[in-house]
Amino acid sequence: MNHLLRLRAWLESVPYSVLALPLRFSVAWIFWNSAQVKLINWQRTIELFTDEYRVPLLPPEWAASMALSIEIACPILLVLGLFTRAAVLVLLGMTAVIQTFVYPDAWPTHLQWTAMMLVLLCRGAGTFSLDHAFGHLIRIHRRKAAAV
Repeated sequence: MNHLLRLRAWLESVPYSVLALPLRFSVAWIFWNSAQVKLINWQRTIELFTDEYRVPLLPPEWAASMALSIEIACPILLVLGLFTRAAVLVLLGMTAVIQTFVYPDAWPTHLQWTAMMLVLLCRGAGTFSLDHAFGHLIRIHRRKAAAV
């Protein structure tokens, strides 16, 4: 029993920043791969947005371009840990659109994506990120400005 308690204490001592890295990279990988598939054959991508995805209110070309832009920009931001919460909000919105209008039966997959993204939204990118580094620099600058 003592071994289990020590194991539990050790697991609970793992810093959030260590846990945030695989979360950031996993979410980034999901959307980055989707972007790469779109780039392989843009004409086929437009056909999919026209015939299968049918996102309401947007012409297929716009919807495809928007999706591609999001799927390229947000994963880069997540890997860098830059504007993490904003990138996650955009990806949560995209996931909601996909779930609602494109693949409503894929809710188990989208639920997993959402769970990972909600952790990042609530807790941020962690220490190993540009968000943290810039936040630290801003705090230093504010202290210096307040001391003057």
